[in-house]
Amino acid sequence: MIPASKVSPTRSAARALPRPCGPLSSAVVAALSVPASASSPISVDTVDSDPYGVDLQLALYTCYEMHYRGFTDVDDNWEWNPDLLRFRAELEDRFSTALTTDVDPASGAREAVDALLTEPAHGSGPSWFLKDTGTWDQMREYFIHRSVYHLKEADPHAFAIPRLTGQAKASFVAIEFDEYGGGHGDHVHQKLFADLLEAADLDADYLAYLEQVPGESLALVNLMSMFGLHRSSRAATIGHFAATEITSPPGSQRLVHALERLDAPDACVHFYREHVEADAMHEQVVRHDVIGDLLDREPDLEPDLVFGINAFLFLEDKLADHLMSCWTAGRSSLNTPDR
Repeated sequence: MIPASKVSPTRSAARALPRPCGPLSSAVVAALSVPASASSPISVDTVDSDPYGVDLQLALYTCYEMHYRGFTDVDDNWEWNPDLLRFRAELEDRFSTALTTDVDPASGAREAVDALLTEPAHGSGPSWFLKDTGTWDQMREYFIHRSVYHLKEADPHAFAIPRLTGQAKASFVAIEFDEYGGGHGDHVHQKLFADLLEAADLDADYLAYLEQVPGESLALVNLMSMFGLHRSSRAATIGHFAATEITSPPGSQRLVHALERLDAPDACVHFYREHVEADAMHEQVVRHDVIGDLLDREPDLEPDLVFGINAFLFLEDKLADHLMSCWTAGRSSLNTPDR
């Protein structure tokens, strides 16, 4: 019997389909609302859609979710349904084409990683703002934005495991083992963030805020899923993983300072303090044992790896710009009820 102190509050493992917000997400939700055996081609034009907008990103997120926990009352056979996969490919093409155009061109892997390690003395992004002047309400908004990632933290990257070999695989799995709590369920980072949400009086159910976050927040997670689900993007997954691990400690440290300034609950501080400590140790491993070994074996993958790094930075900057433009204007950064 599990001791009472170890029993976690009941949290939903999946959620209902989201409320659509445009023609693309409406088409996906409508398709998933019937049995997969009754599927038909999804015919909605994606050409003129905003590749970073909430409609396309919600549609893509909903497609990808069939590879994670799925949705309540949705037929699990949709996961590999050809009609859904064909439409998902159209959404991915629109998203990836925009990224290829907008993301900085590839440099060398060493230069890209060294750039990640360059931390300015002063900055203007969300973690800097929250550290110095942000309010508790803005911090709670930040938690909501990050919930669509942190409640599935490590899962998108884990798709890369069977696509790696040798030391890169062994070291990658070692880092993921830490992300999953080192064998202790109470230490899984997904659970730690759910604890954070509850401590902040927010909904800790899986994807509870899927409809409230903008396209910028969804795009960050969709990028991980798109990379992870395609073997051809395995190096981009590792680049994204490296960027996540290397940039996490300084940003998390600023959020620790912000939360201490705001006298936030211990569970909130603990989540970010854990990332300061754990990800700082991961940085050396990912640079030398994961990236180094992968490129020693497959040097032709270097441009893809750098693209993964730069795409991560590009989309993080888009979210940061959205948050700061809203907060400096004194308005919420979340979607309004009518989107």
